[in-house]
Amino acid sequence: MKILRAYIKEHRTQICMYLGAYGIFFVIFDLYHIDLACVEYAFLLSGVWSLLYAVLGFVRYRRTHRELQNVIKGEKEQILEFAEETTLLEQDYQKLVQKLYTQINETESEQAIERQDMLDYYSMWAHQIKTPIAAMNLLLQTEKEEHPVLVRELEMELFKIQQYVEMVLTYLRMEDMSADLSFAVCDLDTVIRQVVRKYSKMFILKKITLVYEPIQETVLTDEKWLSFVLEQLLSNALKYTENGSVHIYKKGQILVVEDTGIGIREEDLPRIFERGFTGYNGRNDKKSTGIGLYLCKSVMDKLQHGLWLKSEAGKGTRACMDLSREKLPIE
Repeated sequence: MKILRAYIKEHRTQICMYLGAYGIFFVIFDLYHIDLACVEYAFLLSGVWSLLYAVLGFVRYRRTHRELQNVIKGEKEQILEFAEETTLLEQDYQKLVQKLYTQINETESEQAIERQDMLDYYSMWAHQIKTPIAAMNLLLQTEKEEHPVLVRELEMELFKIQQYVEMVLTYLRMEDMSADLSFAVCDLDTVIRQVVRKYSKMFILKKITLVYEPIQETVLTDEKWLSFVLEQLLSNALKYTENGSVHIYKKGQILVVEDTGIGIREEDLPRIFERGFTGYNGRNDKKSTGIGLYLCKSVMDKLQHGLWLKSEAGKGTRACMDLSREKLPIE
């Protein structure tokens, strides 16, 4: 009925024209007192013909509509598989669509090439910068005995540079992340200990207490990408905690990374996972990129895990990760 109403609405001009023509004949015949019996057969045939023409037009209209709906729901390559054009305007519209389709393909190809060039460049840059970072680490080791305090601080700054480089590589890999996923049953304590060990020097330097409660559970996930999320959450906790502690524990099915840092303002919480959003803390710090939490949320979505933050300004932040997964029946 929806298609019929649309067909009648689009052809209301022709319908009014036919009805108007029949009405004129009836009025003229009536004014001149002409007996309608002599032409009623002609009127009947004309009415049948008009009705048949309308039905055939509606059938063609419905078929074309369904074909276009199939094209819309189908693959992009099917976009040119229209019904055969019958009018000059339909030919013009198909030529216009073909032209737009060609332009879109050309634009997408150019964008793909530009993006690949950008990925290649930044990937090369990220790998090349690791060489001077490694060299600086070696140089700092030779100076550790003479300037232990200075070396310790420089090591921390160098560690931050390494983390930023890893963040760049992760950002570049995000688009093709699905091809890199490898799900397996992982020991959660092993993953957490590896991350904590990596940040142990920062805990010592900043004199932040770590409270870690062993979990003794396994989770089905990608260990590498889950480690990346934990690293980012732990890095944020250390970054925004001047004194106090960071607490890692499990509450029910939720893994929590809780700190006693500066917290997040209530008005910033709804937007913390947006790309590039820094909020009040980021604007005040002037060093935040607004990428870390965006990457965390994107990765957790790909892993089909939940991630949300609870925070109050001045009272710390809790990063909650739902690592539960519905057990599928074995067939």
